[in-house]
Amino acid sequence: MADEKENETKPVDAAEPAAEGAAEGAKPEAMPRGDKKQPKAPKGGKGGKGGKDKAPAPAPEPEGPPAEPAPRARLLDFYEQRVRAKLQQQFGFKNVHQIPRLLKIVLNVGMGDAAVVELGAITGQHPVVTRAKKSIANFNLREGQPIGCAVTLRGARMYEFLDRFISVAVPRMRDFRGLPTKSFDGRGNYTIGIKEQMVFPEIDYDKVERIHGMDITFVTSAGRDDSALALLRELGMPFRGETPVAAA
Repeated sequence: MADEKENETKPVDAAEPAAEGAAEGAKPEAMPRGDKKQPKAPKGGKGGKGGKDKAPAPAPEPEGPPAEPAPRARLLDFYEQRVRAKLQQQFGFKNVHQIPRLLKIVLNVGMGDAAVVELGAITGQHPVVTRAKKSIANFNLREGQPIGCAVTLRGARMYEFLDRFISVAVPRMRDFRGLPTKSFDGRGNYTIGIKEQMVFPEIDYDKVERIHGMDITFVTSAGRDDSALALLRELGMPFRGETPVAAA
């Protein structure tokens, strides 16, 4: 009877172990497996694989004022304003495309690659070195050996060179009496030879190692010698026995 009274007086706290068991059973379900791993933050300063996608560097600001565009060639304006109308009236061209014009100027020096620097200073354009296509034993020439250099001028640079050639280089020729009029090839192209490169003011006399000449060819669209001669005459070429036309 005493034991029954003790059991009656001492209540069993069944809620505590039940709560403990419920708490233990809820631990693995409180955080699912997918939430255990958190995404890693990207490393600073790098994007993509290996950090290749970097922000583009800012372009450097140009120093000083912007470069001004080069002015038009004086001889080109003279051709368009006066020479074209005069040639069309002289030869009776009905189409403006028939009026002869200057296509290009070719300068050629047959002295290996020694005159590359001088020809570049004269024309303001880097020359092309010409090489032998085959070997010739009688001339001690091997295939691929440099035999000269050449420059082809077109556009505004061509008219600028022609202007300097007529107004500066030609008057400096020794015993100059005018350019010959018989140096046309029958298709409107004119070729002259110069004995010394010293007539060009771009050449420094103290730095010249060897005096050499060059060939200058004026290629026109005339197709005939008479119209090509008239074109060069109106541009100011001083031919022998004629008074040169001064470009305005």
